[in-house]
Amino acid sequence: MDSQIQDEVLQIFKDSGALLTGHFILRSGLHSANYFQCAQVCQYMDKVSRLVELLLPKLKGLGAETVLAPAMGGLVVGQEIARQLGARFIFAEKENNKLVLRRNFRIAPGEKILVAEDVVTRGGRVIECADIIKAWGGVPVACAMLVDRSAGNATLPMPAVSLLELSFPTYPADALPPELAAIPATHPGS
Repeated sequence: MDSQIQDEVLQIFKDSGALLTGHFILRSGLHSANYFQCAQVCQYMDKVSRLVELLLPKLKGLGAETVLAPAMGGLVVGQEIARQLGARFIFAEKENNKLVLRRNFRIAPGEKILVAEDVVTRGGRVIECADIIKAWGGVPVACAMLVDRSAGNATLPMPAVSLLELSFPTYPADALPPELAAIPATHPGS
């Protein structure tokens, strides 16, 4: 990505209060001094539209017919990606602590599905979405995300397309550096 686009993307996150510093326990269970609270960006549809507009050139050749997003984080981003692609939009939600399709959503055999997420660290919800797609006989063509916290190192069962790749250090709870351990931890998604 050219540095001008990266600077614009970072500025959008900063302006909306989405790029946070402190001590955070991520959904993955890892700890970090940085957190992307994409919900802060998703309050402003003009910002979401612009971020997806910047991501769209990477998505156009994938042939996605439908965009699938895991609730909650991927909903706004996924819906905007679907709108800009002219594709159908569906979402998965938790049932008994596992992502499932509900609300009579269906995936046709052979249907090409793009998974949309806001931020990916390890990719657990992306993997769950890929499992749903495959169980219905669909084809996961890629995962589109605003921020790849793994800087391309997450192991996903499909190609990954991100707007921004950043890797802030993450730590297991029993291996925190002293400067991070000294700050009370918060669960930012709560």
